[in-house]
Amino acid sequence: MNSRRSWLIFSIGSFAYLSAVLQRSSLGVAGVAATERFGGSAAVLSSLAVVQLVVYAAAQVPVGVLIDRYGPRVLVISGTALMVGGQLTLAFAPTIGVAVVGRILVGAGDATIFISMIRLIGSWFTGRSVPQLSQWLGNIGQLGQVMSAVPLAWVLHTWGWTAAFVSAASVALVALVVVIVVVQDRPAGVPAEDRPASWAAALALLKHSFKRPGTQLGFWSHYVTQSSGTVFSLLWGFPFMVYGLGYDPSLAAGMLMVLVGAGVIAGPILGILTARYPLRRSNIVLAVVALMFTAWALVLLWPATPPMWLVIVLLVALGIGGPGSLIGFDFARTFNPQRSHGSANGVVNVGGFTASFVMVYLVGLLLDLQDGWRVAAGAASDLYSLDSFRVAFSVQFLVVGLGVVFLLRARARTRRQLSDDEGIEVAPIWVAAARAWRRRRRPE
Repeated sequence: MNSRRSWLIFSIGSFAYLSAVLQRSSLGVAGVAATERFGGSAAVLSSLAVVQLVVYAAAQVPVGVLIDRYGPRVLVISGTALMVGGQLTLAFAPTIGVAVVGRILVGAGDATIFISMIRLIGSWFTGRSVPQLSQWLGNIGQLGQVMSAVPLAWVLHTWGWTAAFVSAASVALVALVVVIVVVQDRPAGVPAEDRPASWAAALALLKHSFKRPGTQLGFWSHYVTQSSGTVFSLLWGFPFMVYGLGYDPSLAAGMLMVLVGAGVIAGPILGILTARYPLRRSNIVLAVVALMFTAWALVLLWPATPPMWLVIVLLVALGIGGPGSLIGFDFARTFNPQRSHGSANGVVNVGGFTASFVMVYLVGLLLDLQDGWRVAAGAASDLYSLDSFRVAFSVQFLVVGLGVVFLLRARARTRRQLSDDEGIEVAPIWVAAARAWRRRRRPE
């Protein structure tokens, strides 16, 4: 099945996802420009990102049901068209209210692309290549973040707000055209899958997908790994580096590419590990979370301004979190029948973006509260001070830590289901290591 046509579909679909990530992350380098264009507080600025993430997360389950009902091609075309309209609206927005409408359209369109592509990969490829291609999809998509960090940032600072967002919309328009021309739901000659015949049947598939412990494990895996990097790259990382750390804006935009580069390198490695050790996928997820927690703790607790090498370590850790989150979709794929993969993937994708919009909003709220207290005490306003960012970013430990607790609970239920249904016992890794050590010590 892995034919030239399969690779063409993957290439075009990956370009569509790259375009979606560009549209999604375009606000990350425009945070300062948005403040100058629309004015307002940190909480008002965060509303632009929050509304996009809320719409994205809220749309995931309905989009998953639509994919099961109508196929991924229709959803990719519709979503890309919405992003074109959303970026053009943002480009010419005279007020923050109109800008919010534009980001709503971007969020709704973006919501359709990734899980549609995951479904297409499952239809056009087989075997161990599926989890590895899922990782490569994520890596290629992150090049959209590079495009927002470098060429889009250059257009923004050279020609201004409108030119920057019109140019971003033009990339989405190209993606729309090539998807219409090239992408199909399945290879020629392959019979159509058993799609639900009615909305009631589609909702029944969703209900069964949501109840499976493996789907819930995928949700919480995505929740704990994807969110921190999204918060940083989508909105708050750029102001943190420019105002909190004192970096030049061009340096801060370039630093975001470290996050992308780390993901590009780590993605294939995590894909291989996921395919080779399918019963240890949750341990990989927890290792990624531990790495990010450690890096954040070092940066936030550093007694003075963190050195650049430590900030780079943080960006590397956050970059690894991106491909780490894709393991959640592998749980959805292996614990659900193919005809309900759309619904299951939608449920999983809600996880990281739910955590993201909660943290994006809380960071902005905490920055505003601290500045209000500072002004009330008679000090000068300093909204984006390093100390304020230390407090605001610490909210991640609470939000992600809660997700780790639920991940461990879902993992225990999934392992019990494997034992009951398949007769597969998945012992904790330290137990498995002890058993292996005893076998090596046992005399022949």
